[in-house]
Formats: sequence, C-alpha cells, structure tokens
Amino acid sequence: MEVAIIAFVPLLGALAAISLRGRGAGFANLAASTGVLAAALPLPFVVQDAAAYYWGGYVVVDPFGAWVDLCTACVYFLASLHAIGYMRAGGRQRRLPEFYALFALFACTMLIAPLMANVGIYWITIELTTLVSTFLVGWEREPESLEAAWKYIIIVSAGISLALLGTVLLYWCGSLVLGPTYDMTWNQLASVAPRLDPVLLKLSFLLLLIGFGTKVGLAPMHTWLPDAHSEGPAPVSAMLSGALLNTATIGIVRSLFITDAAGVGRLPHAALVVLGVFSVFVGALFIVRQHGIKRLMAYSSVEHMGVIALGFGFGGALGVFGALYHMLLHSLNKSLMFFGAGNAMHRYASKRIEDLREVLRAFPVTGWLWLGGAVAITGAPPFGLFLSEFSVLRGGFVSPNVWAAWLMLLLLIVIFIGFLNHFRVMYFVRCEATRAPAVIDGDRDRPAGGSFGGRSQDDRDLDGRGRQRAFEVPPHPATSILWCGLPMWLAFLPLLVLGLWWPASLRALFRVIAGSLGVAP
Repeated sequence: MEVAIIAFVPLLGALAAISLRGRGAGFANLAASTGVLAAALPLPFVVQDAAAYYWGGYVVVDPFGAWVDLCTACVYFLASLHAIGYMRAGGRQRRLPEFYALFALFACTMLIAPLMANVGIYWITIELTTLVSTFLVGWEREPESLEAAWKYIIIVSAGISLALLGTVLLYWCGSLVLGPTYDMTWNQLASVAPRLDPVLLKLSFLLLLIGFGTKVGLAPMHTWLPDAHSEGPAPVSAMLSGALLNTATIGIVRSLFITDAAGVGRLPHAALVVLGVFSVFVGALFIVRQHGIKRLMAYSSVEHMGVIALGFGFGGALGVFGALYHMLLHSLNKSLMFFGAGNAMHRYASKRIEDLREVLRAFPVTGWLWLGGAVAITGAPPFGLFLSEFSVLRGGFVSPNVWAAWLMLLLLIVIFIGFLNHFRVMYFVRCEATRAPAVIDGDRDRPAGGSFGGRSQDDRDLDGRGRQRAFEVPPHPATSILWCGLPMWLAFLPLLVLGLWWPASLRALFRVIAGSLGVAP
C-alpha cells in the first residue's frame, strides 16, 4: 500500500491540478504531498531485514531506498506548502495549474527512482527527473531562466549519457558471468561481484560516478547547479537541492556497493573522496565571494553533497551513518534556506545580497528562522548538521584518507565564516538607497524603468537638500504569512531537535542500511 501511494498519488495530484483552476490546483498538489509523506514516514522502519520485491521484481523496497524516499517526501510536502503562498505572490495565475502538475510529476519521478531494482530502469527514471524539472527551471520564461534551463538539460544530459555508457559496460561485465541475458538488478550484480572482471567493473564505476555525479552536483560537474537553483522559483529550488541530489546519490552508492563486494581495491572510494573534497573546496571558494542570495544557497548545496560523498567515500559505520543523517538534515535545512530566500526576494524585489538589509525589520519572526537556518547550514551546534558532519569527520580520521578529513575540517571553518558574513551584512549592516528598486516576476530580478510616483529614481533617492536617503524596508507584498512561514517552522524544529537528540530508532535504521551496503555496523 505504501509503495502504491508513493508511486501513484503524485500522478493523481498532477491530473487533479491540471484540471482545476485557481487555488484548487495548489491544494490538490498539497493533498498529494501529504499522502506521500504519510506513506513514506513509516516505510524505512518497517523494511528492516530484507528487501521486498514487487511488480515482477522491477520494484524493490529496501531500507536505503525507503530512507531516500522519506527525505524526498519531506521536501515535497514542505515545498508544496510554501508554493501556495509563494506562487500566488509571484503572479502568473493562469499558468499555476501547469506549474503544480509539473511539480507533482517531478516529485513522482524522484520518488520512484530509489525503488527501481534494475540498474537500467533506474537510469531511465533519473533521466525523467531531468526532462520534467527542466520546464520548472525555465518556468519564468525570461532570458535568464531559459538560459539556465538549457544549460541544465545539456550539461546534465551529457553526464547522464556517461552514466548510460557505464550502465552498458556494467551489463557487459555481468554478461561474462551470468550469460547474455539476465536480470540486471543491483542485488544480482552484487551477488556475483567477486567473479566480475575488475578492470571493466572499475571503468563502469568511474563512468557511473561522473554521470550520476553530474546530477548530484559534485564538482567539477556542478556548473548547471548555480544557474538552475538561482532562476527557478524557490519551491523548485528546494526540490532540486533537497530531493533531486539525494535521488542521484543513491545510484553512486549502490554502484560503490557492487565494487566493494567485488573487492577491486580502494580506487572507487578514493575517486569518491577526491570529488567530495573538491566539491567542498569549490563550495567554499564561491560562498566566500558570492553576491546572489540563491546562488549562495546553490554553492552551499555543492558543498553539502561533497560532505555526503565524503561520508560514503570514507566508508565504515561512522562515515555512512553521518552521510545518511546528513541527507535528511540537508534536505530540511536547504528547504528552509530557499524558502527564506524566496520570501526575501519577494519583499525586497532583488536577488542581490547587497540589496537585502535589516531583514529582521522586514521579517520579525521568519527572519529569525532564516538566520537560525543559516547557522545550522554551516554545521554549527546545536543543530543536526553538526552531528552529521562530526560523524563524517570521525569516519574520515579512522579511514585511509585522513588527509581528506583534515582538509574538510579546514574548509568547513572557511565556509562557516564566509556564509555567516553574508547574513551579518543582510541582518545587521545599514545601507543607503543607491540603486533603483527591481521588479520581481516570479524569482527573476530585473531593474525597473521609468519613474515612481511621478518622480525619477534619482529624485526618490535624494532628499530635499540633495543628500541620499537612508534605506527603507519596502512594504510587505501580498503573500501569506501562514503558507510562507509555516513550512519554515516545520523545517527548523526538526533541525534543532535532531541536533540535540539522535534517536535510537534512526541509529538502528542506519545499522540496517549500512549492513545492506556491506558496511559492518
């Protein structure tokens, strides 16, 4: 029943959204996300001992896939809540049914991908996520958003093509043992892994790592991610960062499981560790000198996917436990950060960090939530990401790649300082009004032309004596505090609770997942 709900309820939500008008489309999508969350919450804890196969063996429900689906369901629900208020304030009311239908379809593709037992079919579902989400990235139909959509589909499709080549090589590798025709499932390949050709297996893994790593946003294949996250609406950015990246990660981890079962040496783990360290380095480099608020969040995603890659690359119980915990916490935290960024962009009509000032005056309540989320996303205590990153670091210090753990620690300190410095500017630095306000159309920032209130911009920026006026917080737009604020609360509270308390049920679940991946708990 849970599998049927996860697979089909988003499809029903998409059909209902496209057939409704006005607010009904948003509520149809919200109802679908609520049903999916209710089905996904217990799923990882009821699938403990062995994977369950359905529909002729094409669908598998195992602890790892159920965990990734739980992370996706949380983001889908929170983003659906936020979208009702956010998209209403962004205009384009006539196109909202199409948006919510695509939104539900995007969620559906991400939810079914971790349940695919066959490697080839998993690749197809990952490609489907690209095709559907491209329309959401370019939703505003402005030059910048269309450019980001084209860049997204071209770069990601190129990477996925390499993953297809890796899948073909992996099938060939298995055919030398299992014959020309066999069920190419993850478990089937793992069961015969010691008999597979090690050279072909290593080559196929590297291709899969680069291909799926492009979708994950690992550097240097990350170049699509900042533009796509910046130009898409805020709920879409939350889905891209908090859900899609995890969905692609599962392909890399399951491929790593096959190489571990084959005993082909340390090359697969070393390659994953190198990409993880480089991703954290690139994230730190661009975070420190960033000027766009949503691009800041995008490079933070590059950094955090590097941390997850390091956790699985380090291996061992500590590394895997930290990576699994980080997947959920990053999904919640990054959703919170994109919701806050979207609210601020609507309020200030700008994407530039320099234009966002005295945020607490504009958002007396949710501003504190956004600031708390900024502290949490840097891995500071007492929030959950501190525990997950600390676990990954501990796993690194007892692994053969100690150098990567020390470098990760140094880069995390740089990111902590650089990321929070941007929020110091937005929250506590006063400024003068020096540029024209912007007209915001969905999530896009473009300079306003003409005059305002019968006066030119220069007249408005100067008082009667020719002096520059102090910055003023713009009036609140027609957005809903309930729809735009509630999902931020729902994301923030678990971040705090899971930072103060690591539930025993989650530790038990992570032991089961680690065992299913061949890691001794």
